[in-house]
Amino acid sequence: MKRLFLFLYLCLMCSSLSFAQHTLRARIVDHDSGEALPGATAQLKGTTIGATANASGLVVVENIPAGQQTVIFSFVGYESQQLDLQFPRSGEEPLLVELEPEEELEAVVVSATRSSRTIEDIPTRVEAISGEELGEKAVMNSTNIAMLLRESTGIQMQQTSANSANQSIRIQGLDGRYTQLLRDGFPLYSGFASGLSIMQVPPLDLQQVEVIKGSASTLYGGGAIAGLVNLVTKKPGEEPELSLMLNQTSALGTTLNAFYSGRNEKWGSTVYASGNLQEPYDPNDDGFSDIPQVRSLTLNPRLFRYFGDDATLWVGVNAALEERVGGDIAAIESGPSATNPFTEENSSKRVSSQLAFEKQYANNAALVLKNSISYFDREIRVPDYRFAGEQWASFTEASYSFGEEDSRWIGGLNLFTDQFTEQQSAIQARDYSNTTLGAFAQHSWQLSEQLALETGLRTDHNTDYGTFVLPRLSFMYKPVRKFTARLGGGLGYKLPTVFTEEAEAMVFRNVLPITAADAKAERSYGGNFDVNYTTGIGDNITFSLNQLFFYTRLQDALVLSEIYGQYSFSNANGPVRSMGSETNARFTMGDFKLFLQYAFTDVELQYYNINRQKPLTPRHTAGAVLMFEQHGKWRIGYEAYYTGRQYLSDYTQTRDYWIMGIMAMREMRKFSLFLNFENFVDARQSRYSDIVYPPFTNPSFAQIWAPTDGFVVNGGFIWKIFGGEEHH
Repeated sequence: MKRLFLFLYLCLMCSSLSFAQHTLRARIVDHDSGEALPGATAQLKGTTIGATANASGLVVVENIPAGQQTVIFSFVGYESQQLDLQFPRSGEEPLLVELEPEEELEAVVVSATRSSRTIEDIPTRVEAISGEELGEKAVMNSTNIAMLLRESTGIQMQQTSANSANQSIRIQGLDGRYTQLLRDGFPLYSGFASGLSIMQVPPLDLQQVEVIKGSASTLYGGGAIAGLVNLVTKKPGEEPELSLMLNQTSALGTTLNAFYSGRNEKWGSTVYASGNLQEPYDPNDDGFSDIPQVRSLTLNPRLFRYFGDDATLWVGVNAALEERVGGDIAAIESGPSATNPFTEENSSKRVSSQLAFEKQYANNAALVLKNSISYFDREIRVPDYRFAGEQWASFTEASYSFGEEDSRWIGGLNLFTDQFTEQQSAIQARDYSNTTLGAFAQHSWQLSEQLALETGLRTDHNTDYGTFVLPRLSFMYKPVRKFTARLGGGLGYKLPTVFTEEAEAMVFRNVLPITAADAKAERSYGGNFDVNYTTGIGDNITFSLNQLFFYTRLQDALVLSEIYGQYSFSNANGPVRSMGSETNARFTMGDFKLFLQYAFTDVELQYYNINRQKPLTPRHTAGAVLMFEQHGKWRIGYEAYYTGRQYLSDYTQTRDYWIMGIMAMREMRKFSLFLNFENFVDARQSRYSDIVYPPFTNPSFAQIWAPTDGFVVNGGFIWKIFGGEEHH
């Protein structure tokens, strides 16, 4: 009997052990740095049993059945790890689990810095607009890149004409002439050619838009005082692509875009074509256009020749023809008359060539040769006045890079020429001719896993304005994977021309020419400091925060002054100072993304005893974008942007305003439909004040400080006839 009880007791003990509940204690850290990963999870495979790590990376999982169990350790941005563990455990606790960071499937490589590093690993702070974000902005406005840039933090699109609707880009509150606009690294939009540029660059053939804020003169020379914007176009992918896009707006605009790319082992090509028909649009019924009549055609073909895997030659042409007419609606539609005489007509032709040869050598060395020739012809006609001229410009560069990934050099020589010839000037001809020879060198040095340094030096010599020496320094500190700090600064300069925002607003009427004896080059120094923090919150939420502080001081600023009815440029007797901050936050949770932004921009004119905030420069701007994305199915977004009060040139103050929009896109395998309600709250300057002042036979116009077009709906489709899945 005792033996029977002993047997039953042993069976009961074994049964109890088999159903015993056990506990796992583990510490989850980053494999590279050993840093704790708060919010990481541990879960038994096939069950709901699991727990989340605390601030020190410690996770405690309870109620684990005895026997062998598979535990999955995971964290946002890291590769999951599965471990087969025996319970009860006999090893030391807590168990150390090291997670490897995920490889970036779409790592952003920035070409504006001429580095093969990704955007996270370079000391120079670069903002990149690419992928789905670029696609969203393109469907909101398929005719030009103004909206794409306007909705970036710290960038203001300033409309300079009520009639032509021309806009210039302001970074950190500085005028558009201080921002250099590039296309694939070629400076095609400067001097006279900067006129209407923002309005004549469609976004549909762009792969990426790169923005560097602050001085970026080392690699690209004069003009990049406030920063630069590099438009990177699509290259032929492994698969051929052909797509069409049609966009129609409630503001009477129609745009048709087509893009083709293809390649084989030796040859490749891309062709982008765009046509835009815009009827004059007058939402406030004052008889004057708030969007001008536009007829434009753009054609950008490129041909690539591949010499194996280590050499590529490509040549491209950018061509654009445009007729733009604004003013009195009756005069636009039926022709000027005695009662309705006023129109402003802009006719422009833009043709530029690009040629580039890239050769890779052993030991990571590379040679790049570039050349571009550009021609720009523009005529502006208003009653009793005509301004017209031609600009020829060229850019030639040879650069060579070498060194290992942790210590890399790039150096080169380049030559800029810029010649403007005016036709039939009513006053002295405003012709000019600039020739600038430059040499530059840049060194990128990875001092340690945590610290990287980038130094640059450029020397330019202009035949009229002398020699400019431009040093630049940037460094990056990355003590842990989640945190990055960058500090950088440098010098810059800008050669004077009559093509400024103030002169553009006056249609260059009575603006006197500039010579080297009248004015000297504008010079600047400045710097940026920013910190970036990225982390996970819980199981499926990621959060990132970027905080930027900036400062730029502009010496010898070019100022336009009136003298007896004529306007002349001279150098100010004091500086222009720009300082402020930008804040960007991003949350992602499943299919939802939330972007928050705020910019404080304080630009003070410290000359001629003005000492006031720069006109048409809001100190406070903010924005929020909420996106819902189901990859390959739906993309729905809501956005809201706030613009604070601004001063006008007479230092009266405007009101603040909000712009809100809703966008929806339904994506199918080859076909996508989109609908966008832009500015549905109808924020419009004509609702707050007059834009056109009488007499209407010879009108004058207010400074533009708010949208003029108001609420606009646009919709259309994108048809991917074939390909279009990847670009390289």
